[in-house]
Amino acid sequence: MTSHSRKKRECGKPKRACLHTLGCRLNQAETAIIEDELRTRGYDVVAFGEPADLAIINTCTVTREADAKARQAIRGFVRANPHAFTAVIGCYSQMGYDAIAAIEGVDLIVGNQEKLNVLDYVGETKNAVPTVVRGRIERDDFTIDRESAGGVSKRSNLKVQDGCDFMCSFCIIAFARGRARSRALDDLLGEARLLVSRGVKEIVVAGVNIGLYRHDGKDIADVAEALAQIDGLRHVRISSLELKTIPDRLLAMMDDPAHPLVPYVHVPLQSGSDRILKAMKRRYTRKQFVEFVHRAKENVRDVCVGTDIMAGFPGETDGDFDDTLSVLRDAPIDYAHVFKYSEREGTASARLPDKVDPKDVTRRAAMARRLAAIKRRRFYEAHLGRELSVLFEDQQDGLWCGYTENYVRVGVRSSESLENEIRQVRLTRLDGAMALGTLR
Repeated sequence: MTSHSRKKRECGKPKRACLHTLGCRLNQAETAIIEDELRTRGYDVVAFGEPADLAIINTCTVTREADAKARQAIRGFVRANPHAFTAVIGCYSQMGYDAIAAIEGVDLIVGNQEKLNVLDYVGETKNAVPTVVRGRIERDDFTIDRESAGGVSKRSNLKVQDGCDFMCSFCIIAFARGRARSRALDDLLGEARLLVSRGVKEIVVAGVNIGLYRHDGKDIADVAEALAQIDGLRHVRISSLELKTIPDRLLAMMDDPAHPLVPYVHVPLQSGSDRILKAMKRRYTRKQFVEFVHRAKENVRDVCVGTDIMAGFPGETDGDFDDTLSVLRDAPIDYAHVFKYSEREGTASARLPDKVDPKDVTRRAAMARRLAAIKRRRFYEAHLGRELSVLFEDQQDGLWCGYTENYVRVGVRSSESLENEIRQVRLTRLDGAMALGTLR
């Protein structure tokens, strides 16, 4: 790639651009940065699905289903916009660039090292053959140049960390994202202040393995404490933390009503069987996980504890999965995301014998999802009759919808606009996966 071809394009560039994000909050945070750069360079950003001259599709590769969704999104855009410039970035671009290059109409494929610089590689016209920009992922800590944050409000994701050193046997993301590295504290605080100045009231801290944050002697608790000093920032939420990386003082911050760190913690379990946890190369035991959940509940008022559960890891028996269900049922877990094991080429688990029959995987996942729905409903029911603070986001089917600090989804009817408002709501009843209430 020549320096000429990387120059910012000041004339003749497409005027209508769209973005599409698949996967995690980290991807969402990175897409938001790219969207700001598009606007800075004079593009009109339109919704994905509308006619556009440029598409940037930010992909995930955590499962085979994620790969398939990426291919579907790419093909759908190209069919509707055959003359548009199509750029594909992110984790699938890093790991499956050859499969993406085989899709007719793709012009540019950019891996994770250069994804935030994707606009420097966008051409004036379509390419006969896709340009692939996929270099080695650097291991140094990083900064991000974000000078504007137009059009944002409510809740916003903030990238503070990237990569992972844990190398769980089922996970491809350590290969797609590289080794753990952290964002300079002053740099991330600068973006956080910018977001707050544009109306953001809740920042969600995002990364691959957030608890591994280390920069100039600071850890993730220091990040939370520094964010708490920003005037106007009402809520700080940490998206997910690995069990062995959680500083005890984070729980103390969550329990402090004057601190913006909300009472919410998402800690992946994956399996309740010690035998399977060992095969997964997870760094904790069933007992340690359960003890942490109880400690969080005992030390943080109204805390919501969420987790991830995997069904069908190689060698998993019905007995092993019963162990997982027993943790979900008996421990004070409030909700769970349930995933089917997805074999990823290049991971250690792909070489393991005793693959689980797909029908058994589907059955086990369905059992876990039913139990998870029961646990979430019980958590919501425990809040009925109470008055809670809600950050409202948007209106759906006549209801203004938002979340409490501890992640109860709430809907209310109101003739006034509640967008990006934090209001007190008395919760009165449940309606499906939502608590309904009245404004106080």
